[in-house]
Formats: sequence, structure tokens, C-alpha cells
Amino acid sequence: MGSRKQEAANRNKEERKSLFLAALNNNPTSPRKMRLVADMIRGMEVKRALDVLRYNPKEASRKLEKLLMSAISNWQAKNEGVRIEDSQLFVKQVFVNSARILKRLRPAPQGRGHRIKKRSNHVTIYLDSHKQVEKTDA
Repeated sequence: MGSRKQEAANRNKEERKSLFLAALNNNPTSPRKMRLVADMIRGMEVKRALDVLRYNPKEASRKLEKLLMSAISNWQAKNEGVRIEDSQLFVKQVFVNSARILKRLRPAPQGRGHRIKKRSNHVTIYLDSHKQVEKTDA
């Protein structure tokens, strides 16, 4: 590997140390419906994003809320002794990608069949903090 590539790889590795993620795979909701909810919380602070998801009537928001809670607990596992309020966590990125598609047939008139696609998705949430907080020894 060239020196420029090595430096870029090390820089990316250092940047990813401050990011905390959680992933949900093979979620049986169409990606389009999940993206509607994911776009609402992208860039928000964690506390506000949880409130938005809690009071949103869509089914996808319940699953995204649990995923956000998982990402927060991943952050807490690494930063013991630091309060969430002091860390200024926010949702840096949310990815919703298409997953497997179950293909089914629905009977149609005159002996024909129409194809039904039951879509699912993969969701990944990245959290980051506006400022780096040192651990308190309390």
C-alpha cells in the first residue's frame, strides 16, 4: 500500500473511533417507508430524535427508536462515567438499504398470476458527539 493510501486509511480509522453505530438487518418493512422516518431524524440531537420517533404514528418509527436506543447503549459501553446530556450526541448518518425481496404470486383472473414483491431493508445508524468529552473518575 502506498504511503498516501496508508495515511488516508489511518485518518479514516481515527475518525471512526468517535463514531458509534447500530445496525438492523432484514427488517420486514419496505425501504421506502423506512427512509421517510430515517430522513426525519438525520442530523438531530439524540434526545430530540427519540422524542420525534416516540410520537410518530408510523410502524417504522418504533423499530428505528429501538435501533437508536441500541446505538446509545453502544456509546455508553465505551464511555462509562460520562452523561449523555454532557456529550451532545447527535445522529450523524442513517443508511437505509434494500435487503432480500420475497417474491410471491397472487392469483389473477383467467388463470394468470401477478407477482408480489415483499421488500425488506437494512438500517444503520451512526452517532457522533459535537465535542469530545473526557471520562470523569467519580
